Amino acid sequence: MDDEPLADWAERRDEKIGQLRAVPLVSGDGPKGSHLNPDAPRAIQRWNGYAWEPHGFAADLAEAKRILYPWAAEPSIVPGPQSQPLGAGRGRHRRPRPGE
Repeated sequence: MDDEPLADWAERRDEKIGQLRAVPLVSGDGPKGSHLNPDAPRAIQRWNGYAWEPHGFAADLAEAKRILYPWAAEPSIVPGPQSQPLGAGRGRHRRPRPGE
C-alpha cells in the first residue's frame, strides 16, 4: 500500500496549528459565504490541531479580514513606472511625411 509515513502526516497537520478562520454568525441554514453577509458578525476560530476553538470576535467582514490578514491591512505604496521623456526626433515607427 502507498500510505505516507505517520511522521509526514503529523508534520503536515502541525503546520496548520494556529490557523485562523472567520465563521459568519447567521441564524438557521441560511447562506454562510462571507460575500453574502458582509455586515454579519463573525466568530474568529483557531485550529488547535484537533478542532476549531473560539479565538475572538469581529463585528463585520472588514474587521475579520483585518484580524485574519494583518499584513494586508496597511496599504503598501508601490511606485508606478517612471515616465521617460520623449527624445528628439519623430520616432522610428511613425509614418514619414511626404517629401522627406
